[in-house]
Amino acid sequence: MIIGYSMLVMSFVYLTVMSISYYSKKRIKNSENKLYNILIIVTFMGIFLETSCIYMVPIRDIHPVLNELANRSYLLYILAWVFLFTKYILIISIDNKKKISIKIKENIKKVNNLMIFAFVACSATLIFLPLYYHYDGVYTYSYGPATTALFIHIAIAIAIWLLSLFINLKTVGYKKYIPLFVFILGVTLNMIIRLYNPGVLLITVTQVLITVVMYFTIENPDVQMIEQLNIARDRADRANNAKTEFLSSMSHEIRTPLNAIDGFSQLILEEDNIDTIKEEAKDIMAASQNLLEIVNGILDISKIEADKLEIVNVEYEPTKIFEEVGKLAKSRIGEKPVEFKTHIAEDLPDYLNGDYTRIKQITLNLLTNAVKYTKNGYVDFSVRCVTQDDICRLIIMVKDTGIGIKKENVDKLFEKFERFDKEQNITIEGTGLGLAITKKLVNLMNGRIIADSRYGTGSIFAVVIDQRIVNKKKEENVEVVSNKSIFTNANILIVDDNKINLKVASRLLESYKVKTETMDSGFECIEKIKSGYKYDLILMDDMMPKMSGTETLKELKKFSNFNTPVVALTANAIAGMKEKYLSEGFDDYISKPIDKKELERVLNKYLN
Repeated sequence: MIIGYSMLVMSFVYLTVMSISYYSKKRIKNSENKLYNILIIVTFMGIFLETSCIYMVPIRDIHPVLNELANRSYLLYILAWVFLFTKYILIISIDNKKKISIKIKENIKKVNNLMIFAFVACSATLIFLPLYYHYDGVYTYSYGPATTALFIHIAIAIAIWLLSLFINLKTVGYKKYIPLFVFILGVTLNMIIRLYNPGVLLITVTQVLITVVMYFTIENPDVQMIEQLNIARDRADRANNAKTEFLSSMSHEIRTPLNAIDGFSQLILEEDNIDTIKEEAKDIMAASQNLLEIVNGILDISKIEADKLEIVNVEYEPTKIFEEVGKLAKSRIGEKPVEFKTHIAEDLPDYLNGDYTRIKQITLNLLTNAVKYTKNGYVDFSVRCVTQDDICRLIIMVKDTGIGIKKENVDKLFEKFERFDKEQNITIEGTGLGLAITKKLVNLMNGRIIADSRYGTGSIFAVVIDQRIVNKKKEENVEVVSNKSIFTNANILIVDDNKINLKVASRLLESYKVKTETMDSGFECIEKIKSGYKYDLILMDDMMPKMSGTETLKELKKFSNFNTPVVALTANAIAGMKEKYLSEGFDDYISKPIDKKELERVLNKYLN
């Protein structure tokens, strides 16, 4: 009796520990786990029933009814456990197959009904067949036709298990059938031991052991991780769908300005009226600017996703920057009945230190959106500041009386590729990147952006960014008052591997009465300078094959008599490139496509 109690106590302890571990985690809801839950509860009941049997047999004469009830219940428990385990074997044999035939699915209910009928029939044999008891002061056990019937039932169940194992081993694998091997081994050992010592019972201990082993064979991944993966997958799916829509609309967005550029270019070739040609040239310039903004947006979002977007802090004049942005935004209103209001604080510091190109981009993005979605009313652009010590807090606010945004969409404003009310705003151009880029830029500059909108009424966007104040007196800018600067006899060398770019630059310089020479490689440039040719200015592309502009400049500077200003003329126009090229030794920087104002600034600076 002491041995029996000890083994049951040990079984109870390790089954409890395993159960705590199992129930403390979230589990996937499948048939395997549902059955295992029942099996754990039934196994605990088995420990209780066997303990009751060990206690009741010695006093069976005093409580015969209770003794009979306890022992018959224990036999029914063993039978129930075997039937549950049989169902478990059938479940893993079906659920773990890659393909389940329709016929098997149709027969699952029939099998379940058959098992219930078999359990009731087998239970009847255990209830009504005779059962005898033995107690010799040391060992306690029951025997007789009822226990014999139970072992026959177990043998039949084992035969079913082995048949299932033989049929499904290749598709299911050995791991799932480990509990079956343990059970067969446990039952075999129990029968051998009982031949020599009928008082040593290992059935319940074996069942507890198998229940614990099953814990390690049931697939129970971290459900929380699965939920997070599902959320991530849904987000990825939404992002992919948004990107697909973005690429679809991008075809339209890019082709629209390209169509204008191509169409008006063809018309210019056939047109004789100079005024008409000028008007169409203006349209080409506007379409080119639109196309450039689209390309810049795509480049910026690519850098954001690659986490390579950088902030380059330099000295700048804030009032000048905001006035320029205001003029650009106002020009985009066109003929719409929209009033453009500008309020730039007079107490803005003369000079600040920060990334003015990004400040300009943020402000222009907000203003462009306001102008784009405002059909009538006004767009109010204001810049205020709060200064403390050497820090100036810029408060940039854009308010409009546009179409507004629905409340449920406000939180999605700054997501990539998002555009709202597409059907209603189908005529409004846009990529859905502007506000996403704006949000990222503001975050990179340690600022904040706030949006408030009322659908059908208008929107307000506010950006707060800290910039460092530069203590320096404002210099008077001397502007060229003539309509066109003339640089007769000035020699300019243009170096670029692209013939179209060479032609564009040469044509732009023609009106300044300069002499131009073109070369398509850095090697040719070096040889020309080496042979003694002198130039007043060199416009040098950087991104050339074999030898870049930067490498060419380094070679040129090795000549002791070389002192010609070299300006980087390049399509590498992302933020920070000007500072990079200046640090490489270039005297100045012009980005492509060439802005005539920038070109004239450079000519005035180095040829006057």
